[in-house]
Amino acid sequence: MKRLVLFDLDGTLLNTLEDLANAGNHLLAAHGYPIHPVDSYRHFVGNGVLKLVERILPEDQRGDAARVAALRDEFNAYYQAHKEEQTRPYPEVPDLLAQLKGRGVAMAVLSNKPDPFTKALCSRWFPGCFQIVHGQREGFPIKPDPLLPRQVLEEAGVPSEEALYLGDSGVDMQTARNGEIFALGALWGFRDAPELLENGADALLRRPTELLDYL
Repeated sequence: MKRLVLFDLDGTLLNTLEDLANAGNHLLAAHGYPIHPVDSYRHFVGNGVLKLVERILPEDQRGDAARVAALRDEFNAYYQAHKEEQTRPYPEVPDLLAQLKGRGVAMAVLSNKPDPFTKALCSRWFPGCFQIVHGQREGFPIKPDPLLPRQVLEEAGVPSEEALYLGDSGVDMQTARNGEIFALGALWGFRDAPELLENGADALLRRPTELLDYL
C-alpha cells in the first residue's frame, strides 16, 4: 500500500499554461521582443522561472545574467497579479484528491514554480488537501535534484517504496528516479509520452484517477 503521493503542479494538477504564456508574452512585448504562441510554452516551462525567461528571450539577449534576473522579477510581478485568470484544475483532479484523502493517503506538492505562487495556487484550488507544499525556495536546488524528493519523504515520514510521484515532464520523472520513487507520467500535461519514457517513467496515465490503480 502506498501511503504518500507527490505531485507536480503545473501541467499535472493545474492547467496553468495560458496564464504563464500571457505573463511571458506581456514581458516580451513590453521590451519589444517577439512573442510566442501559447503552445510553445509547453517546452519553456518546467525548470523554474529564471530558465523560463531565458528560454523565451531572443537568443542574443540570453547572455546577461543580471538582465535575465531583472526580467524574471518583472515576469513574477505580472504573474502574481494574473496567475488565476485562466488557470483551472484538470478534469478528474479534484475527484482524485478527494479519493486519496478519503483513503488516508498523504499528499504533497513539489514544484519548480516559486514557492509563494505554489502555495497560493494550492490553497486557492485544493484547500486542505496537501500536508506538504514546496515550490522553488531560496537556498534550495530545483528539481530534479535528489534533495527535494528526499526532503518530502523525510517530512512525511514515509519510505520511498511507499510513495508515488505524478508529473508531466522529463524533469518530474528524473526527480522521482532521484528519490527512488515510482514514477507516473501524466499524459494530459505539457509534455508527451516519449519524453516521459525517456526520462524514466514507470507507467503512463491517460486520466488522473488511473493513479488509484497503483496504490
